[in-house]
Amino acid sequence: MSNFIPFTRPSFNQETIDAVSEVLRSGWVTSGPKLAEFEATLSEYFGGRPVRCFANGTATMKIALQVAGIGTGHEVITTPISWVATSNVILGVGAKPVFVDIDPVTRNIDLNKVVAAITPKTRAIMPVYLAGLPVDMDQLYSLAKQHNLRVIEDAAQAFGSQWKGKKIGSFGDLVSFSFQANKNLSTVEGGCLVLNNADEAKLAEKFRLQGLTRQGMDGMDVDVLGGKDNLTDVNAAIGLHQLKQLPAYQTRRVALARQYFELIRAELKVAGLENLKLELPVENFTDSNWHMFQVVLPLEQLNCDRAQIMTELKDLGIGTGVHYPAITGFTLYKNQGYKTSDTPIAERIGRSIVTLPLFPGMADEDIGRIASGLLGILRKHYKK
Repeated sequence: MSNFIPFTRPSFNQETIDAVSEVLRSGWVTSGPKLAEFEATLSEYFGGRPVRCFANGTATMKIALQVAGIGTGHEVITTPISWVATSNVILGVGAKPVFVDIDPVTRNIDLNKVVAAITPKTRAIMPVYLAGLPVDMDQLYSLAKQHNLRVIEDAAQAFGSQWKGKKIGSFGDLVSFSFQANKNLSTVEGGCLVLNNADEAKLAEKFRLQGLTRQGMDGMDVDVLGGKDNLTDVNAAIGLHQLKQLPAYQTRRVALARQYFELIRAELKVAGLENLKLELPVENFTDSNWHMFQVVLPLEQLNCDRAQIMTELKDLGIGTGVHYPAITGFTLYKNQGYKTSDTPIAERIGRSIVTLPLFPGMADEDIGRIASGLLGILRKHYKK
């Protein structure tokens, strides 16, 4: 369908394409001078904090846990509404994810419920900033300080987000970002970790390349168990140009999000659905980077399920996504004793949430088409 609107699409200009070609022609395509430049530029972006880049955002979280000393017998508190990588990396280092239910408004972990989940085995809290909206950072770090916990921020979706005028990543503890293809800043695949000091940065470097401590004429040594998680110069070249375009991208995302609020509310009135309990995101244009625009469907008021709504939107040429089902409902986690009933708000939102298209390359008229299409479908299935 030529006029199909995907739920997301990356934007790469000709300057970026030329930069990639230059790297390919240089003969140095793996980790090298472009990666060093990208890390230095990111460090400047985050106010001078050390930054190390990795092959993907999963590696950044795994290595953050390793840098923090999290391992066998430890517990890490996190949210059940996230991409499953968040909890998989906790399992991967031998620790146990402890899921705390979410706030129904922000859809992030409910910090008011965290204290009840802390045990003598708890070593860290890993909040997730769903769709780019951060948690209450003051409350988060107050909790961490009070209970002597490390904070590993899963800010995969939050590059460019802020808290009280400060960039996420420019303060706090360990902060992990993803640069995967659908992120606000993309290197196609990749991610970065913002660290606290040079020692942590050096340790992160070891973990990303087989634990290597030195190499050269005097031989080499390995003193920790590392992996192969380095970012290439090809990816770094893309990232450098994405950083230049980020302010324009962000301005566009905000404008599109504002249109969503305006047009969805207008369509609700036109359709006579003022009593429909369609849950919109937090209307925050200061802190969020508007990575995604998600609505929670009022399934109890409809005579169909989410899959039907998404199928009918696809028939109209509108792509959607599901971000995310509750992690506790996956077979891997059910087999370990987790139950979705333990986090009922996450369970409800996880089966009702739909991600609508939002990316800088969208046209203004796309938002009207999506709002009209969605509300037309909801009106058709509304229980009278």
